[in-house]
Amino acid sequence: MTFKFPTAYTILFLLIALLAAGTWVVPAGQYERVENVVLGKEIPVPGTYQQVDANPQGVVDVLLAPIAGFYNPDSYEAAAIDVALFVLIIGGFLGVVTNTGAIDTGISQAMVKFKGHEKWMIPILMALFALGGSTYGMAEESLAFYALLIPIMIAAGYDSLVAVAIILLGAGIGCLGSTINPFATVIAANAADIPFTQGIGLRLFILFSGWLACVIYVMRYAEKIHKDPSLSIVADHRDEIEAQFSKEMHADNESILTLSHKIVLVIFALTFAVMIWGVSSQGWWMAKMGALFIASAILIGFVTRMGEKSFTEVFINGARDLLGVAIIIGIARGIVVVMDAGNMTDTILHLGEETLSGLSSVVFINAMFGIEVLMSFFVPSSSGLAVLSMPIMAPLADFSGVGRELVVTAYQSANGLVNLFNPTFAVVMGGLAIAKVPYERWLRFVWPLLLILCLIIMGSLSVAAFIA
Repeated sequence: MTFKFPTAYTILFLLIALLAAGTWVVPAGQYERVENVVLGKEIPVPGTYQQVDANPQGVVDVLLAPIAGFYNPDSYEAAAIDVALFVLIIGGFLGVVTNTGAIDTGISQAMVKFKGHEKWMIPILMALFALGGSTYGMAEESLAFYALLIPIMIAAGYDSLVAVAIILLGAGIGCLGSTINPFATVIAANAADIPFTQGIGLRLFILFSGWLACVIYVMRYAEKIHKDPSLSIVADHRDEIEAQFSKEMHADNESILTLSHKIVLVIFALTFAVMIWGVSSQGWWMAKMGALFIASAILIGFVTRMGEKSFTEVFINGARDLLGVAIIIGIARGIVVVMDAGNMTDTILHLGEETLSGLSSVVFINAMFGIEVLMSFFVPSSSGLAVLSMPIMAPLADFSGVGRELVVTAYQSANGLVNLFNPTFAVVMGGLAIAKVPYERWLRFVWPLLLILCLIIMGSLSVAAFIA
């Protein structure tokens, strides 16, 4: 029997149990807190930690923690119901957009127009996938594009690995440099008690520089194997891959980008633009953002004449696709519930304060990045990791004089970097399986790029921390 790595749900629940056990042995303590005018929240005061009476958590508390993670009547700060509902609404919205075929057709048309000039499709398609990753966390949705892109890349004289790199690295670098991604940036900023627009300039720089590095890296590999196919990392699998995609390689793509599709794409883009305006200047949060996406979904339904029954089914199915993400948010927030109830959260913060408070801001933010990299292996879910780590990591930044937006950027960059090769991430293993690229071949291909991206991230975080 082969070992199977547990899912994020099991990992998070085991962490709840482990931390509950910790409340029996870890000293209970609390900081004094003061109101932060800018954040509008109470934050711990460095140097005021003191031990308090212990409140160890038992089996019943462990079972109640995920429920309280969604709605905790004793601590609204620990509740995640607003974020979870917003995620479900986003899922419904994306389901409606995907059902129209506008995104698929747009990419298909780009492929047709660039036939014979596929080399220049690499930066364009990677930019489109990066846009999807940065704005709405494109991940599982990308799996649908492999069968479309692989035969075109092979027919152009490349290999299936080039197609994998375009999709996986494109969407992945978008998630790594998330700007308004509701499943990473928004949730993490919410957990860190800051507006998600803080730090967007640095994240845009990481997004662009990371995208550029990926494009250059993939184009150099594509050019190399175009000149000498024997240099392909998957050269020994070429016959098998060509046999699987032989029909698609000789098929003409007759998809037409209709007026309806163009309108849907405009509505899709405007929805995220309005969301940024609402949050940054009108004080919107989860409820109003959710209403915006509902309204946009309905508008798209009218434009495409979807029909009430069809629209409802598509929206519900889209929400169902992200139900797991919503559940993860509640379970992960349950960790905070147990730690707070057991008076252990401030004890961990105190340990972090003693350990990290003497470090310079540059060393501190890079240490945070390293911690998030390690945690991402065990919790590949961006939303799960956000609500798991941000409530602890963000206050530590206050002690070290580092802006919380840098901690959010460090978290999402670390998670995005690891999820470019993480074997526990279904998007990685699924895409490689479709393209018939062995996992170890992908590692051989991508590891130099990972080092380059790591240097870009750490350099950006270091400069931002130094000049802050």
